[in-house]
Amino acid sequence: MARLKLFWTETVVKQRNYVFSYWNERNGSTSYSKKLNRKINQRISLLKVYPEIGKKSSFKDVRIASLGHYCLLYKFDNTRLIIVGF
Repeated sequence: MARLKLFWTETVVKQRNYVFSYWNERNGSTSYSKKLNRKINQRISLLKVYPEIGKKSSFKDVRIASLGHYCLLYKFDNTRLIIVGF
């Protein structure tokens, strides 16, 4: 399968930014947020090539990719990978 084009919903961007803000404030540093962001980007790179590796969820056409304590919820079709939840 060809690499898929990535899209983020507004909701997931807000969720991700909220989590980053929480950890930045709690730890007094951005190091954990940067580490988490690298994990997110690595997982997305893998999903763009192999979108079916995520576990099916109870939501129609939504899959789940684990990131340890967090998960990415996503959909995909022939050309797009859409991140819908974090």
